[in-house]
Amino acid sequence: MDVIDLLLNAQPAKLPEKEYKIKRLSEELGGDVVFTLRALPFSRVAEIRAVSEENQPIHIVLAGVVSPDLKTPALLERFDAVTPAELISKMLLPGEIDDLALRVEQLSGYKTTVLEEVKKNSSLATN
Repeated sequence: MDVIDLLLNAQPAKLPEKEYKIKRLSEELGGDVVFTLRALPFSRVAEIRAVSEENQPIHIVLAGVVSPDLKTPALLERFDAVTPAELISKMLLPGEIDDLALRVEQLSGYKTTVLEEVKKNSSLATN
């Protein structure tokens, strides 16, 4: 089979999801505070890259968090936040924001090794 045949059998990429526990909040609140994160599609990554660099981690987290719903009015009110971005900056420490953003990026195929160099050998060279 050549590469075209293999690709014709492929399904569209499904965005992976993973759950991560926020250690500090879990300890402080006496229960597991778990965020479900999802990889971002390329178009969303491009939009976020257009935002100023200092705010990129917050926007990556906002785009990648599936759960909890960071737009929940009661949650916004509890942290006296007008927007979900403000909520994140009030609820989480800077390192937690950066770590969540890193995890979303890794789920999206960034900041991880996704390619493998193909070593030429005699069987490939004869084609």
